[in-house]
Amino acid sequence: MGILYVIFMYAAWSSIFPLGKMALEHAPPVFLTAFRMLFAAVIILGYLLVRKRSALKFNKIQFFSIVVLGFFSIYLTNILEFWGLQHLSAAKTCFIYSLSPFFAAIFSYFHFKEKINLKKFLGMMIGFAGFIPVLLMQSGSEDLFKAFSFFSWPELAVMGAALFAVYGWVLLRVVVKKQTVSPLAANGTSMLIGGLFALFHSFFLDSWLPTPIAEGYIGPVFKGVMWMTLISNILCYNVYGFMLRRFTATFLSFMGLLSPIFASLTSWALLGERPSWIIFASTGVVLFGLWIVYQAELKQGYIKKRQKVVEPAQ
Repeated sequence: MGILYVIFMYAAWSSIFPLGKMALEHAPPVFLTAFRMLFAAVIILGYLLVRKRSALKFNKIQFFSIVVLGFFSIYLTNILEFWGLQHLSAAKTCFIYSLSPFFAAIFSYFHFKEKINLKKFLGMMIGFAGFIPVLLMQSGSEDLFKAFSFFSWPELAVMGAALFAVYGWVLLRVVVKKQTVSPLAANGTSMLIGGLFALFHSFFLDSWLPTPIAEGYIGPVFKGVMWMTLISNILCYNVYGFMLRRFTATFLSFMGLLSPIFASLTSWALLGERPSWIIFASTGVVLFGLWIVYQAELKQGYIKKRQKVVEPAQ
């Protein structure tokens, strides 16, 4: 059942990309990050203040870890992701974001001493090869932001978002598993801190007349932020925190490779972006790499298997 929960989580999470692209038509990325994260923090922390206030008591080490989590996983990740999303299709943004397993393997190696054996390395290389055809896909908008070779700045921004997101997930695993902080408390507090960073940034970058939202579109933007918050910040972030107690950050990131398929379908339904066969084919190659990595992690004992509970005789 654990695997099914992970698949459901990424199916829901992938809808954030088309929803975010719709919201970006009327609000800038930095302000959108601040609005979304502060809205989510109010909901999560408000719930904890009413139901379990003791979960919000942190020592100095725990609080420092959560501040770093908020800066990298919330602030930097979402600003880079939303800026890249402005100039890329929702499906392609989601696919590039799926580079996270490669970063997860590196960070897990240093933080948790999770070894990268030959089999796992082979799986990662197969998965990386699957990304190349998608990176070669260029739209007219991307050509305006050409960086070098076949990379554009929006693509590099989304890669950076994936890098910082994975570093945040590794920190979240440390906070939840080793420092025994509630996933709800860690997520809610980090969203508050990251949202405040983004709001401060927005004051100097965006035009507040009286808000950065285009005139007449406050309602649609708020509706989009509400859906993104409920799906991503309230549901998926916290399911992810609980899943980290059973699976490694590397494996959960590789399961995220299912997201481009779901993102392609939701983008088709919401934005009219026709699914690309290149993304589907590349996802298949990357998923084959996922299967190899999964088998390697099972053998290494990094993934916990569900144990049967034997009831005592009556």
